[in-house]
Amino acid sequence: MFVNLSSKLTRTVTRSLVSANHNRQVHRYVGPTLRELKHRRAKMGPEAEMPRSSHSDWNYKAEMFAFGKRLSEQFDSAVLQQAFAHRSFIVQEEQKQRDVGIEKPEVGLKDNSELITLGERLIEEYVEAFVLTALPKLPTEGIESICGELTSQEKLANVSRHLGTKDIILAAEFPITEQLLVDTLSAVVGALHKSSGEERAFLFVRDFICTQLNQQDVNDYWNIDNPLELLREYCKEKQLGEPEPRSIGLIGKNTLLAAQRVAIYCNKQFVGAGYGEDIQTAIDEAARDCLRQLFGTELNMKPIDFGLQLTDVARNLRKRANKQNC
Repeated sequence: MFVNLSSKLTRTVTRSLVSANHNRQVHRYVGPTLRELKHRRAKMGPEAEMPRSSHSDWNYKAEMFAFGKRLSEQFDSAVLQQAFAHRSFIVQEEQKQRDVGIEKPEVGLKDNSELITLGERLIEEYVEAFVLTALPKLPTEGIESICGELTSQEKLANVSRHLGTKDIILAAEFPITEQLLVDTLSAVVGALHKSSGEERAFLFVRDFICTQLNQQDVNDYWNIDNPLELLREYCKEKQLGEPEPRSIGLIGKNTLLAAQRVAIYCNKQFVGAGYGEDIQTAIDEAARDCLRQLFGTELNMKPIDFGLQLTDVARNLRKRANKQNC
C-alpha cells in the first residue's frame, strides 16, 4: 500500500516538473535576437547626455512648483525661478535673440548672482552658529575646521544634487559642474530667506547641511599635529596646571605587540590616558584623549542636538555680527 502511494506521488511530481519546464521553455530565436540587439547597441556608442529640459515632456513651471512642495517650503515663484537662472544662461538667451535680429533682447529672467551672495553669507553664518551652540567648549580652530568641512564644495554639491537641483538649473554649461550645484544651493537658501524669512532659511541649512555631522566623529574634522603642545597652551589659558605625562603600564616589552600606556595629570588630577607602540605615540594619544575630555568631544559624547532652533543660536549670530561690525 505504501509502495503504491509513493509511486503515485512520484509520478505526480514528475508530471508537474515536466509541465513547468515546458511552460518556461525559451524559444530558440530569443538568444540570437538579444545578442544582435546588444551588438547594435554597442555599435552606436555611448548615448549622449542631454539636459532634462530638452525632453518633450518638460514642464518648467511644474518642476518649480514640485521643487518647493518636495521640500515642504513656501517659495515666491518669481524668486525661486530666479534662483535657478545663472548668468551664463541669460547671456546665452540674449545672444540667440541677437542672432535672429532682435536689437534689444529681453529674456524676462533675472540672474541669481544676488541670491548666491546672500545664500553664501547665510550658510556660513548659520553653520558657524549651529556648531558653536552644539559644541560650546570647542576652540576656534576646531569650529573653523568643522565649518570648513561642512561648507566645502564637495559637501554642498552633494546636498544640492540630492535635493534635485541638477535637472532644473538654467545654465549654458552642460554637464552641470559641482560649482554650479553649490551656487544653486546658495541661491535657493537666499530665495527661501526672501520668501519665508530667516527662521525657515536657518531650519533649511540645519536640516540639509548641519545634519551631515550625524553619527560622525567630530574629532576627525580637526587634524591636530602636536596635541601635547596644544594641551599645554589650553591648560595655561584655563589655569589648569602643567600637564604631566606618566607611564602607567607596559605590555609585551621587546615584542612586536608592545604597548605603552601613558596617563596625563594636571595638578595631580587624572585627565586622560592613551596607548601606543612607543612612549611618544602613547603620549600623543593621551594628549588627544585629554583634549577630547576638555573640549566635550569624547568618544562617548552625547549626540549632537539637531533640534536647535533659531532662538537657540541667536546669541552666536549676534556675536558674529558684532565681530564683523568691529
